[in-house]
Amino acid sequence: MHELIREKLAGKKVALLGFGREGQATINLIRKVLPSQEMTICDRDETVRKHPLVATDNCIHFQLGGGYADNLDAFDLIIKSPGISLYASKILISHATITSQTDLFLQVYSRQVIGVTGTKGKSTTVSLLNHILKSASEDVILLGNIGRPAFNFLDEIRPSTRIIYELSSHQLEYLVEAPHIAVLLNLYQEHLDAYPSYRDYQMAKMNITKYQDETDYFVYNADDPLVAGNLKEMNLHRLYRMFSMVKEMSDGCFIRDHHIMVALNLQVIPLYDLDWKRKLKGDHNIRNIMAAINVCKILEVPDDIIVDGITTFKGLEHRIEFAGSYNGIDFYNDSIATIPEATIEAVKSLQNVDTLILGGFDRGIDYSRLAQFLHSSSIRNFIFTGDAGKRIKEELERFDLQSKNLFMINRFDEFVEIAIKYTRVGDVCLLSPAAASYNEFINFEFRGKWFKELVRNLEIKNE
Repeated sequence: MHELIREKLAGKKVALLGFGREGQATINLIRKVLPSQEMTICDRDETVRKHPLVATDNCIHFQLGGGYADNLDAFDLIIKSPGISLYASKILISHATITSQTDLFLQVYSRQVIGVTGTKGKSTTVSLLNHILKSASEDVILLGNIGRPAFNFLDEIRPSTRIIYELSSHQLEYLVEAPHIAVLLNLYQEHLDAYPSYRDYQMAKMNITKYQDETDYFVYNADDPLVAGNLKEMNLHRLYRMFSMVKEMSDGCFIRDHHIMVALNLQVIPLYDLDWKRKLKGDHNIRNIMAAINVCKILEVPDDIIVDGITTFKGLEHRIEFAGSYNGIDFYNDSIATIPEATIEAVKSLQNVDTLILGGFDRGIDYSRLAQFLHSSSIRNFIFTGDAGKRIKEELERFDLQSKNLFMINRFDEFVEIAIKYTRVGDVCLLSPAAASYNEFINFEFRGKWFKELVRNLEIKNE
């Protein structure tokens, strides 16, 4: 990696577009390799110049505030952070000058990387893979969009290390190299505010396989029509492993007689009984499990270790997570559900949801299918928050709602009193918003933590 950094940056006019976690990790690496490299940090946040990492560095220049994106074409190389959307920020620069931490990392380590993307399920799938591979005594490391910038962990990577890399659409946009094993879980409407069109978002995701060759593996969801359609159009040649809930696969995983079956080398074997106890609830998580199984079979992980890993994996915070009980009401935190499809899966998984909390920041997502599903569900109480909540409520009001209660709240914590009053004893109050959190919280984690804190306060009162 040090050699690549010298080759790409030495003697060039370099800009770092964005100074979040990845930007800071990038600065740290560059300074190890090129202590005197001139660089300009471009960021909307004017306090960046006071950051201890760069405040006393005389070779760092700053372009901050409202004009942070001015004259970017004057740079030879722009290292872009995933948190900045060129489209949303109206930044017009040649894509030929753009790279990223992910792009640079893959140029060196691609043959060791298992890359996982998808609109939903990325973090669960990479964490499950990490859990299984560590159980198999593999030399494995988890990096990427899960909050672990790759450049911070270079010292832990050896030639034998399996690198599991969670990849967002933003990290995939400007690649010239792809992971050796690439996984695409699904494609749904998401981040529409960051792309010119839904099609552009899909194409960013498809970059995970676009630059693979016939020696690489692509694991994908055969039930997703957008994935299948894009693959047909792209006409790519690589080693495919598929997974499906509804049809049998010749190479990959599918469901038969309530078992996950594995088809490989003209053999079909039952691997996992879906009646066994596991923490990952819902059909969406069965798909995540099948994706992980496909990867493990490529890596020749023994079946007993795969099965034990699936059974013992505890799941992640904010994903259909039990938050506590009060007066016979169970509260579940699914704050990660920022799109309608995730909310639908959560409701199906829990089954006895009586109160559902919806809404947040409005990104223009189509909520008509969600409204149809909620209207036909047994849920009686709906609590709406934010601009997205207003729009979901309006969609739902198109139907006959005689047996349902609709509540609009101004502040998130107002849900508590309503949930306690209206949720039936023995049933569930579920936070599964189908929307981003930015109107009231900086991210879904903060929203989920605040939800759990409010539930915990109820439990304390009850003690």
